[in-house]
Amino acid sequence: MDPTIACALEHYRPISLDGLNAKAAMLERIDNKYILRAHRLRPIIEALRDSFDVLDIEGRRAFSYATRYFDDPLLRGYYDHHQRRRKRCKARVRHYVDAGFSYLEVKLNEGRAMTAKRRLPVDAPLMQLDDPCLDFVRQCYHDCYGDSFDKELIPVILIEYQRITLVAREGGERLTIDTAMRFHSACCTKMAAPDMFIVETKSARGNGIADKSFRAGHIQPTKRVSKFCIGMAVTAQVARHNGFLPALRKLGLADVAANPAAPDPSSLAAPVSRIFHHVPHPRFGHAEFGPVPAIARAGG
Repeated sequence: MDPTIACALEHYRPISLDGLNAKAAMLERIDNKYILRAHRLRPIIEALRDSFDVLDIEGRRAFSYATRYFDDPLLRGYYDHHQRRRKRCKARVRHYVDAGFSYLEVKLNEGRAMTAKRRLPVDAPLMQLDDPCLDFVRQCYHDCYGDSFDKELIPVILIEYQRITLVAREGGERLTIDTAMRFHSACCTKMAAPDMFIVETKSARGNGIADKSFRAGHIQPTKRVSKFCIGMAVTAQVARHNGFLPALRKLGLADVAANPAAPDPSSLAAPVSRIFHHVPHPRFGHAEFGPVPAIARAGG
C-alpha cells in the first residue's frame, strides 16, 4: 500500500469485523466510485477520521482479495454492462485471501441506481461453477427479473487487489478503498500504478458523509467504474470498451486498452494455471490462499 495512505490510517480508531457488520453490512445500497491517486486521497482520509473507523483484524488494516469472474463464451455479461442493459447479472467467486474464505457472489441491477448482491459460501476459490452454484445464479436472476438465466458460465478473468474498509461511526455507510490492482487473463497480466485507488462509497441514498467530503475536495464520482470491465478491456478480451474510457483514463490504462500488444512496463507474465487451476500462490507462499477465518463477512 502507498505509505502516505498507510500513515493516514494509523490515526483511525479500529473496528472489529462483527462491529462493522452490525453497523453497515450494505448488501443493498447506492454506490458512488472515485478514482484518484494517493496525494488526493490522503486529505479525504484525514477529513473522515473523526466520523469513520477502520476495519482492523489482529493489527491488519489492508486485506488481500482475489476475485474470479465468470461470463459466457460470447461475453454477454460484459456487453450487457457496456450497453447499460437494465437486466444484467455479474457472477464471481471472491476469495478473502487472508481469511481463507470464499463466496460465490451474484450482483444484480435493481434499477434506480440500486445494486443488490446475493452470496453463497463455497468451500474453495472455485475455478469452475458447479451445479449448485449455477442453480444459485439462476435463482438469483429469476428472483430479481422474473426471467430464466440460460447462459453457460466460464472463468474469464482473475482480479487481485488490496482493500481497506471504513465504516461510519453512526452506521449506515461504508467506504471501500482498493489498490494494488492486478488483472490476470489466460494470456497476460496488467496492473494499475501502485499509488492509484478506486474508492467506493456505499450508503442507502448515495449521498453520505464521505460523498460530501469528496465534493468539498472538488472530486467528482467517476461514472461506470467496474473492475471486471476494466480488466476485460486492458487484457484485450473485448472488441469495445469506449463506455469505460473515463475510468481507464483516470487509472492510466487507456493506452494499454487501446494497444494491448504494445510493450507495457507494468505487465507481468501470468500462467494460465493462475486462472483455471488451484496451484500454490507465488505471492503468499501457500496453497493459493492462506487460513485465518475472519473477513469473509465484510462484503463489498
